[in-house]
Amino acid sequence: MTAATVEHQKLTMAQAINRALRDAMAEDPTVLMFGEDVGPLGGVFRITDGLTQEFGEDRCFDTPLAEAGIMGFAVGLAMNGMRPVVEMQFDAFAYPAFEQVVSHVAKMRNRTRGRLGLPIVIRIPYAGGIGGVEHHCDSSEAYYVHTPGLQVLAPSTPSDAYSLLREAIASPDPVVFLEPKKLYWATDEVALGRGQEPGIGRAVVRREGTDATLIAYGPSVPIALDAAEAAAREGRSLQVVDVRSLVPFDDETVFAAVRSTGRAVVVAESTGFASVASEIAARVSESCFHSLAAPVRRVTGFDIPFPPPKLEHFQLPSVDRILDTVDDLQWEDS
Repeated sequence: MTAATVEHQKLTMAQAINRALRDAMAEDPTVLMFGEDVGPLGGVFRITDGLTQEFGEDRCFDTPLAEAGIMGFAVGLAMNGMRPVVEMQFDAFAYPAFEQVVSHVAKMRNRTRGRLGLPIVIRIPYAGGIGGVEHHCDSSEAYYVHTPGLQVLAPSTPSDAYSLLREAIASPDPVVFLEPKKLYWATDEVALGRGQEPGIGRAVVRREGTDATLIAYGPSVPIALDAAEAAAREGRSLQVVDVRSLVPFDDETVFAAVRSTGRAVVVAESTGFASVASEIAARVSESCFHSLAAPVRRVTGFDIPFPPPKLEHFQLPSVDRILDTVDDLQWEDS
């Protein structure tokens, strides 16, 4: 599809994901959507609303409450020519399926010496910000990025949610698609259709700046942009980079952004120890060492189990925590 024929609509992220699924299923009869309550109900967050009615119960259907079974079923379907998209109803609900993901989904192409790929998309509503109770708000991205054989994506805008999901479904290899729950109702202009600039393996600069670079992904991007806006009122110019694709990782864009400012802060909701934020900080420190005017800092969740709903605002990165960290970098005028 050329740029001239791309249709634009204002959609929420939930609507953009629904449209991506609808468009992919309409174009390719091998694409299936299944999981817990995704059929006639349309899912807990109504992401699959209307798909069963449009494509029938053979294409979008409910499964038993058995995540390991859902994932094993997807493996068998993918081995036999289908393109399953599965929904893990909440982030922490996916853990019973983790053995299938690590032992089979991620390793099948290597195990068969390249003869058999598994084009599976694992959709996971993830992270905090909705006041969910235990098992309903978790940041599990480090488990997946640590597993070779998986692509891991974390959109932060409705437009990226649409385009990245379309790419993920078309990919010949498995993709873990992390959907920030608190951004499901964020609204943006969305370019519909395939053939747009690729997003898998590409980061993007969301805001230009000259004093320091904030590196974020998924649910942390809006708070990083808010922090940059607040910093501007205080005379600091902060650049914001949206990683988007955790695996494969876009070293080129991230490194160029950090070298342009000489300072970097990584912002992420997940716990800080052995995290994606840790890996980003290490990569930047190793490759941009001679361009850095200060050590790379991180603003992350604390190393504790996810707290109860009324306390989660203490756990999540905030504008104040980000600005305090920026102020703590080495400045000649401080």
